[in-house]
Amino acid sequence: MNIGIMGKIHPDGLEVFKNNNISFIDLESFDKDYLIKNLKNVDGIVLRTAKLDKDILKELTKLKIVSRHGVGYDNVDIDFLNKNKIALAITGTANSVSVAEHVMTMILNLTKNIVNYDKLVKNGNFVKKYEIGDFFELFNKKILILGFGRIGRALAKRCLGFEMKVYVYDPFVPEEEINKYNCITIDKSSGFEIADYISIHLPLNKDTKKLISYNEFKIFKKNTILINTARGGIVDEKALYEALKNNDILGAGLDVYEEEPLNDSPLFSLNNIILTPHNAALTLECRKRMSVEACENIFNFLVKKNNLNTDNIVNKKII
Repeated sequence: MNIGIMGKIHPDGLEVFKNNNISFIDLESFDKDYLIKNLKNVDGIVLRTAKLDKDILKELTKLKIVSRHGVGYDNVDIDFLNKNKIALAITGTANSVSVAEHVMTMILNLTKNIVNYDKLVKNGNFVKKYEIGDFFELFNKKILILGFGRIGRALAKRCLGFEMKVYVYDPFVPEEEINKYNCITIDKSSGFEIADYISIHLPLNKDTKKLISYNEFKIFKKNTILINTARGGIVDEKALYEALKNNDILGAGLDVYEEEPLNDSPLFSLNNIILTPHNAALTLECRKRMSVEACENIFNFLVKKNNLNTDNIVNKKII
């Protein structure tokens, strides 16, 4: 049995293979020809953020499972996997705490204007603290959570701890399930109209691409803060820039982008946005959990089926 590791992962995960005498190869490049040459005999792949498209997959005739080091899978050709009965796994239980905490960090920083006050003090302008503008409490504010999977639920718990009113839009989760978390079900349009905060926790697909664009920013309240730690293509960055520049919304926090890495953007010129480098799930604890879970997904799928967490399998019909 052979496993390919596409992208650096925490060594704790590799112990899963070492302890069971399973061979693995760390890929040094993501060049197409290099990948085909080195992956042609693998049974499974641990995949971080590199692209794994049909042109590569069709050459990997022994491949049985791809295990994402994370929860998003827009970097792998899911249609090809389904057609060829190759399993796709995610680390569904690993990153909810870290991502939810990252969202709360952005919410608190933007609400309290921490970044700009920090600059003020460091620039010797302590006495100008009244010139920056208002900042606010979270108490009794309304947050709309788009998507109520594990991350959305972890975020809801933290928002309720700040005594916020939590609204949820997720057409795939029953209202009674949402109510169990002391949250309120709401339709998307109504949520956009009332929310002080909007946090996105949806996959990127044809239905969610540019879900937030010019028309949506016209609906948002002037004091709305938008947070996206899901996938970059869900938010139209040009429309976001215009909304922030014109003060149509109060602020935004992005951890994901339409094109990554983000090397240049008009968003850099704004002081009402926080940008982080797609690292919401990269705390030490989360990296360890994702590494172990990604490798265990492969080991359990190929060797110990009884231990397989089927909730982590995206395309369950093939198992």
